[in-house]
Amino acid sequence: MDGEALVIEIIQGKATLAEASRSYDLTPSKIENWMDDARKGTENALKANPLDVRQEYEKQLRDLQEAYGEAMLELRARKKLQALLDAEDDK
Repeated sequence: MDGEALVIEIIQGKATLAEASRSYDLTPSKIENWMDDARKGTENALKANPLDVRQEYEKQLRDLQEAYGEAMLELRARKKLQALLDAEDDK
């Protein structure tokens, strides 16, 4: 069972934190962290305007694409530098 399903069982009262901890050999603090994350996610979902959420995800996607592009440029530059250094060593 994944953490999400376990948290839902606890929220629905189908299991207690102690039962879940024993049954799945998880620390209570680990499950409590999942519960906190679920609570925060629920609060954010109730507060958020779907347009705001979409805009935030689009911004995050642009930022990740930019970071990926920069990483690829750096990788290419390092490979070219290494090729030049190797060529110098072969002389």
